[in-house]
Amino acid sequence: MNTSTRYYDIDWLRVLGTIGVFLFHVARFFNDEDWHVKNLELSFGATVFVNIFNQFIMPLFFVLSAFAIYYAIQKRTNKQFLSERVNRLLIPLIFGIFTIIIPQVYIERVTHGDFAGNFFQFIPEYFKGWYAFGGNFAWMGLHLWYLLMLFLFSLIMLPVFRSINKTDTKPLADFFSKPFAIYLFFIPIAIVELLVNLSPDTIGRRDFGGWSPLTYLMIFFLSYLLMTDSRYRDSIIKLRFFSLTFALLALTFGFYLVLAHDLSTYSLEFSIIRGFNTWCWMLAFIGLAGAYLNFNTNFLKYASEAALPFYVLHQSVIVILGYFIREWDLAVFPKYILLASVSFVIIMALYEGIVKRTNVTRLLFGMKG
Repeated sequence: MNTSTRYYDIDWLRVLGTIGVFLFHVARFFNDEDWHVKNLELSFGATVFVNIFNQFIMPLFFVLSAFAIYYAIQKRTNKQFLSERVNRLLIPLIFGIFTIIIPQVYIERVTHGDFAGNFFQFIPEYFKGWYAFGGNFAWMGLHLWYLLMLFLFSLIMLPVFRSINKTDTKPLADFFSKPFAIYLFFIPIAIVELLVNLSPDTIGRRDFGGWSPLTYLMIFFLSYLLMTDSRYRDSIIKLRFFSLTFALLALTFGFYLVLAHDLSTYSLEFSIIRGFNTWCWMLAFIGLAGAYLNFNTNFLKYASEAALPFYVLHQSVIVILGYFIREWDLAVFPKYILLASVSFVIIMALYEGIVKRTNVTRLLFGMKG
């Protein structure tokens, strides 16, 4: 694909995806699964919302990240690329682990009855034991796990992507750009899902946005391939409504089998449906954005720059605010609107008032100086 062409639809998807994950985490305050802090009244609607978003929201982030890396490594040496990855991903992750994440763990321990002191008394306790094993130190950054995983994927896949760039991928594109052939990319995803689901307590753990890291890695790899030939993009845009239809049908069928027939979410059948479903969602989003969002605006420029700091801040703000309103006698929907609205305002105030104002804070949040 021509790297001199800027596809603004990718930027729009990144902005919309960031808003999507924000709304997803607001819903986690109300759904029926355990989280850092929960509303006193839980909601079936929020549970459905979370389960639907689980099928595509974090896979979309890895698709978009692969697209961005395709452009990045065309213009940078390996040293320049790795330096950019450190600045963009590793520094915000480390900063977040030692600052932004601490209130989330504190509130979780307080609301779950595991700690009774104030926040400042908890700070020394935060560094005792690994969070994943019942301790407090969240070395993977809770919601910032995405930054860590993307950093590791970038290191692991850099030589692979360099090799792909030197390989003639035209024969591959000749086949997969044919009508409907692009959907066959779901097969590797389904195979990985099936393999990891054989060990649900180890490599199959869905602790990262509802998916295994190996599944994300496969989606990441396949998404990079989509950037190697413009015919993939053309095909995806043409098939956008088919992709959306297939995604909705697969989603409905999967929920039906799980709810009506008690199908295990680690079964062969579910692995196939889930792999097909998430790939169709990816194609639908890419196709729809490519058809309707390939334009630039001042808002897009602003929002694209704010997206990463917004992501870094958002969950801690939601958890802190949720902690203070969890016992309010207010129905779920208006409380959802309240939590989302006030959290959004606080995040943007922090971004405008602090994050973007100095070179130091910009560095800590992964922004260019």
